Order: sequence, then C-alpha cells, then structure tokens
Amino acid sequence: MFDSIALGLIKSMGHSGTVPGAIQKEGLPAALQRLEQALASREVPPPDNDSDDANSDDPEPRVSMAHRALPLLNMLKSAIREGDYIIWDK
Repeated sequence: MFDSIALGLIKSMGHSGTVPGAIQKEGLPAALQRLEQALASREVPPPDNDSDDANSDDPEPRVSMAHRALPLLNMLKSAIREGDYIIWDK
C-alpha cells in the first residue's frame, strides 16, 4: 500500500499515524468501526463512464479508497477473530 494511502487509513482508525505503530487487541474493534465509518462517509467520485476508455490518457482505472482498504479491513477482522494485534512499519 502506498505511504500516503496507508497513513490516511491508519489515521481513519483513530491512530496518530506514527510509523512504526501498533494497535493492541483491545483497541481493534473500535479501530475497525472508525475505519468503516470513515470509508462509508467519504464521498468518492465514480469513474467517468462518459469518456471513451480507448482514447483515455490515463490507462489505469481509478481505485476507490474502500477498495484499497479491503486488505486492511480483512486484517483487522482476522486479528479480532484470532484475539491478536496488528503492527505496521515501513
């Protein structure tokens, strides 16, 4: 995950954004809830379907923040299920 995106998601969980960082198992449910709320409230513009994709200058499709957050959401849910914690580093 790109640094700026990862830091934004970490901050959305209620963490300061320091790297390296961690969230203890007791804090994971609240972090997950905050992240899900932040993703749900974010206004992400849909891709421009009116443009001709074959003539587009940007060959890469736009990826929503909700889609980019899926690995983090899955990791949080797994850690909660397993009674574990998460850590991150560069």
